[in-house]
Amino acid sequence: MNTLSYKTVSANKNTINKEWIVVDAEGEILGRLASEIAKVIRGKHKPSFTPHVDCGDNVIVINAEKIRLTGNKLGDKTYVRYTGYPGGQRFITPKELLAKHPERVIEKAVRGMLPKNRLGRQLFKNLYVYAGTEHKQEAQNPKPVKF
Repeated sequence: MNTLSYKTVSANKNTINKEWIVVDAEGEILGRLASEIAKVIRGKHKPSFTPHVDCGDNVIVINAEKIRLTGNKLGDKTYVRYTGYPGGQRFITPKELLAKHPERVIEKAVRGMLPKNRLGRQLFKNLYVYAGTEHKQEAQNPKPVKF
């Protein structure tokens, strides 16, 4: 057996094949859906996964306002941000965030599961979240996927 034929192939920008998929978030649990989305955006579901390259797919999430949170997380969980001014720490619950900007709940969950570096910021741009059933990426012919 020729062991020299086994080469580790490292993907790069020219050799990757990015696809478009659409995910319906209706009735899905937030954390479980976000972890699957993060895995697809990162490219870990592909055999050609390379840790330092954006080799994942583009993900479109629809019906973000119909996401579920288990237990008392809807009222007890808090998202914290800081304005940069003294005393400028702001808190918001998922219930309030779903009422104002339902797509941001999924965005925050997925962003927290991506790497905290330049690659993570680049990967996050491959996520498109919409509150309703309509999205702007019809021209890319996304495939519907059920996790």
